[in-house]
Amino acid sequence: MTNTLRPQDIKLHRRSRELELCYADGSSYRLSCEFLRVHSPSAEVRGHGEGQEVLQTGKQKVNITGIKAVGHYAIQLIFDDGHDTGLYAWDYLYKLATQRDSYWNKYLERLKAEGGSRDPDVQVVRFDPS
Repeated sequence: MTNTLRPQDIKLHRRSRELELCYADGSSYRLSCEFLRVHSPSAEVRGHGEGQEVLQTGKQKVNITGIKAVGHYAIQLIFDDGHDTGLYAWDYLYKLATQRDSYWNKYLERLKAEGGSRDPDVQVVRFDPS
């Protein structure tokens, strides 16, 4: 991993629930806390292998309450829903930032296909009348 993928500055905008990543080349990206939460690199979200991913629902209003540096390679984000096990390596954060639309669209497609909701106040219950 090159140092160019490490943000020069990280700003948490609590009111808008966005994390801003600013890079040396002048580029900056704002990622919603919801986006970062549903794409957490933790085993709780990703599982322990291909096909074991756990769809995250009801995270629309989640916020970040803390950010901790992890060595020189990552940050740990602490979310107000209690999730704090994902380590966001610089290269992963950069990939999320630069490919945000693709990641977000895939998430929304999966959410729709599985009948999930982004709204934490909506509980989707599947009913099988047979």
